Amino acid sequence: MIDYPSKLDIIFDKLLNNSIKPIIIGGFVRDFLLKKESKDIDIELYGIKSFSKLENILKEFGSVNSFGKSFGVCKLKFDDLDLDFSFPRKDSKISKGHKGFEIELDSSLDFKTATSRRDFTINAIAFDIKNKKILDPFKGIDDLQNKILRAINIDKFTDDPLRILRAVQFSSRFNLSIDDKLLNICKKMVANNLLNELPKERIFLEIQKLLLKSSSPSSGIELLKKLGAFNFFVEFKDLGINDYNTTLKSIDKMSFLLTSNEARNTILMLSVLCHKLTIKNCENLLLKLTTNRGLINKVLKIIEYQNSLNFINFTDYDIYLLATKINLEEFIYFSKAITTSQIILNNILRLKTRANELGVLNTKAKALLQGKDILNLGIKPSKDFSNILEKAYLAQISGDFTTKEQALVWLKKFLFT
Repeated sequence: MIDYPSKLDIIFDKLLNNSIKPIIIGGFVRDFLLKKESKDIDIELYGIKSFSKLENILKEFGSVNSFGKSFGVCKLKFDDLDLDFSFPRKDSKISKGHKGFEIELDSSLDFKTATSRRDFTINAIAFDIKNKKILDPFKGIDDLQNKILRAINIDKFTDDPLRILRAVQFSSRFNLSIDDKLLNICKKMVANNLLNELPKERIFLEIQKLLLKSSSPSSGIELLKKLGAFNFFVEFKDLGINDYNTTLKSIDKMSFLLTSNEARNTILMLSVLCHKLTIKNCENLLLKLTTNRGLINKVLKIIEYQNSLNFINFTDYDIYLLATKINLEEFIYFSKAITTSQIILNNILRLKTRANELGVLNTKAKALLQGKDILNLGIKPSKDFSNILEKAYLAQISGDFTTKEQALVWLKKFLFT
């Protein structure tokens, strides 16, 4: 038995009353068997031909997202669960890339045939809601127990180059050894430059899962190297052996320091992954993963300033100034991951304590002087305002004044003497 959330029964009962057979399949079942919690549930539906009928059935349970209609997928947010309802389908490769498929929805397909289009045996394990039994046509449970990652159809595996990266992140996340046939086909796909066919956002999602969901993400990076994928992620080729090994140890250490914030964790992991690269190589690598300039800039700033603070002799001014450049709490997490010196670790703790006392752990110090303060002194607006305010801020964090009243005295003196 698979212990799915009982609140789903109200949806399943309605589907069954409409002669639609729901089957939970994929990640939720796999994760349940691995004793991992999941809020994402994929449900395949048999005995239904009309997408509009499905929408009508589901709309009473929440807002229905039908943007995946052409792929036979309908999404529903139900309380804290993310549900994907899909029709059985056949996929035929017609062009390059992970989207180069002709899709034929067919709810009359038998379960094994419909499931044969999936990538790995561990993702084809399912639970039949009506008959209350596990379906495992490709022996995925045996593979989970034996810690083996196998393709369902090795001949069809090459149809989707994204599967290379999925193989890497599943192997790393669940500590699975890759079957020899699968390993060899992945090597051939990489050698044929199929990774170049993938859009950045899909590469990013798989690398993000590898970094954030693995207890030992270094195993995934090592697997990429083994597959020849450093010909795609060529920036790692410039690393010497010591820097490469340090990077592997640091990302594993970072995996134990992750926070509850996925966006922050992504910044941290990418920063640690890149910290031995040059700024240029770091940027080149990130540009292969994302067009999110905000994310790229945050990582580059951490890399740029990683050696800027003397952890033994830092002053309040050092802390204030660095807080204008980067998020100090993220910088502290990052620093913990890349150092092994107990002296530096102790000083990182001292830095965190003082930054918290100064109120700049997650934001820079609020400027006491604003443009309106200059205007109030009868100065007409000009391009010099930004210059004046910059000098005022530097004076503030240097300790020249600490209150608004003192700031105004400083401003008058600066402007009129």
